[in-house]
Amino acid sequence: MTNQIETKHLGDVINNHGQDMSNKVVAITGTTSGTGFVCAREVAKKGAKVILLNRESERSANALKQLQEAVPGATFEAVACDLQNFESVNNAIAHIKANYEVIDALVNNAGVMALKDGATGDGYDVQMQTNVLSHFLLTKELFPLIQKSSEGRIVNHSSMARLGGPLASEYFEAKGGDLGGDGTEEENQNFQGPRWERYHQTKLSNAVFTYALRDRLEKAGISNVMPLVAHPGLAATNLQVTTAHDGGMDSNAEFMNMAQSPEDGATGIIRATMDPEAKSGNFYGPTAGWSGYPDLLTPEDMLSDAANVNVFWEGCEKAVGAFAI
Repeated sequence: MTNQIETKHLGDVINNHGQDMSNKVVAITGTTSGTGFVCAREVAKKGAKVILLNRESERSANALKQLQEAVPGATFEAVACDLQNFESVNNAIAHIKANYEVIDALVNNAGVMALKDGATGDGYDVQMQTNVLSHFLLTKELFPLIQKSSEGRIVNHSSMARLGGPLASEYFEAKGGDLGGDGTEEENQNFQGPRWERYHQTKLSNAVFTYALRDRLEKAGISNVMPLVAHPGLAATNLQVTTAHDGGMDSNAEFMNMAQSPEDGATGIIRATMDPEAKSGNFYGPTAGWSGYPDLLTPEDMLSDAANVNVFWEGCEKAVGAFAI
C-alpha cells in the first residue's frame, strides 16, 4: 500500500527547510522503516552522521544496509537500543557517551500503537515504556551531550491521538497488564476503548514533554537547546500493520485511504530537525490534520497545562530517575 501513495511534500520540505547538516550528529529512535527511516536518510543526505537506535533484529540490519545503499559515503552507526528494556536503553546511552562528545539532535521518533494490555520486563505498559519513558530516559541522560551543541535539538513525535482527555498518573506506573484490558472488537475497530486510551496517553505525553522541557530550559537560562514536536498526520507505515496484527484495528480500514506516504509522514520531524528558522517549542504538522504540508501549528492549551505537566514529569522521574537541568 505504501508504494502506491504519491509523495507530495518531502522535496519541498527539504528545499525550503533543510539546512546543511555537515559535522552534525543526529540520533534517531525507530529507523527500521517508516518515518524514522526517512528522517535518517534525509539528514544523512544533508551531511549528518546518524546514530540509529533500534532493537537488534534482521529488520534493523536490513534497514542499515538500505540506508548505506541509499546514501553512499554517509556515516551511519547502529546502536542496539530496545525501548522496552531500560537496561538496553542505558547500555545504548553508555555507548554513545563513550564514543561521542556532542549530539546535535535527538529525534524521539519510535512508537507502538494500540497494543494489547501487557507489561514490559520492567513492569510498565508496553506503549508507555516504548513511546515515552525510554525517550525521557534517553533525553535526560544524553542532555549533557546535547547541551554541548551550538544548537541542540530534542524532537518529539506526537500524533493526532494527543487530542482527548488529560494525563492520568496510573499510566506511568508499573501497572502494565492492568490498565483497562484489550477492549472489544467493536471498540478497537472504531479506535476507541482502553488500547486507544493508552495510546492517547503516550502521544499527549510526547507533546507535553516538549513544552515542559522548554519551560524548564528557559527558567534555567539555557538557550542553545530547543525542544520541538511534530506529528505525522496519517502515514501508511508499519505502525498500522503491527497494530492490526495485534488486533487493535482493522487492517483494511477505510480510514487508511486518507493516509499519506511514509516520506510525507516524516516531513514534520525532518523540518523540526533541520529547519534553520526553528525556535524552541515549535510544533510542525499538517494543518488539515491527517495529511498535508508540515506547517507551524499552534499548540493546544492542554500541552502546557500545569496538571498534565506535573503528571508527566513526576511519572517519568519516578520510573527512570530525576532529570536535572
